[in-house]
Amino acid sequence: MKVLAAAAAGALGLVVLLLGVAAGVLGSLNPLSAPPSQRAADDIPPDYQQLYVAAAATCPGLPWTVLAAIGKSETDHGRNPDWTSDAGAVGPMQFLPATFAVYGVDADGGGADINDPADAIFSAAAYLCASGARDARDIPGAVFAYNHDSGYVATVLARADAYTDHTTGTAGGGEASVPAPGAAVDVAVDYATAQIGLPYQWGGDGPAAGDVGFDCSGLTQAAAQAAGVRLPRVAQDQYNAGPHLPADTPLQRGDLVFFGTSTASISHVGIYVGDNMMIDAPNRNAPVRMEDYRWTDYRGATRPIHT
Repeated sequence: MKVLAAAAAGALGLVVLLLGVAAGVLGSLNPLSAPPSQRAADDIPPDYQQLYVAAAATCPGLPWTVLAAIGKSETDHGRNPDWTSDAGAVGPMQFLPATFAVYGVDADGGGADINDPADAIFSAAAYLCASGARDARDIPGAVFAYNHDSGYVATVLARADAYTDHTTGTAGGGEASVPAPGAAVDVAVDYATAQIGLPYQWGGDGPAAGDVGFDCSGLTQAAAQAAGVRLPRVAQDQYNAGPHLPADTPLQRGDLVFFGTSTASISHVGIYVGDNMMIDAPNRNAPVRMEDYRWTDYRGATRPIHT
């Protein structure tokens, strides 16, 4: 945990502006009983998920998925246990030793150990709780206290949303969960947020297709496919497929936003997630990320994924 000595009020204000989307994310999380999404089941080791759930229960209002998203961001759920940050943070949840000395929890009776997964996760819950997460009072602020970086907060909240199951019901015979009516947009956005941090790869269709990452249209195609919507492969064809939104139509979560020199020369696409933010695979120099969609070459939006 790369906790710095002080947080500037202006920086925290930036978090609020950047993370207006957080209201929608947190509103979808039930702190006590949010079921894991398929992404969570595939990504989180079972013992770690149990620890996240148990530790979150010690702080009323703290979703276990937020703890899990921090664990993913810090050491990939302990898969990189020997990682030590430039600031000297160590252990599965990347605590500074001085911070752990104050908030360390002995979760399993062996003495508080910064490198022990149970102790580290329960200690992270204690720190978040003391920093504003109790009763869900200010979860973005608590995550910002954990790491004073607005981009980090955005990534954690997006991953927490992706770890939450927004679908109900199953296909016949106990098969995989299918979207409930009205859940297609949630499924598509959940899919896109779960890819944050993956590398840009020209022509990439993501790990499920054997690629290490995505390009812009590969990401939007895969997100739509997760919601049961077929899209063409390249950005221009996705734009042409429509349905196009009139220029004065307010954007909605799940809309596709397009960029280029003209509507006949579309070169980029992202998926809109609310509050002027989109998730996209920008270019070879940047990974999949959440960012402001208001680029100078914005050319319009389509709404192929319906609520």
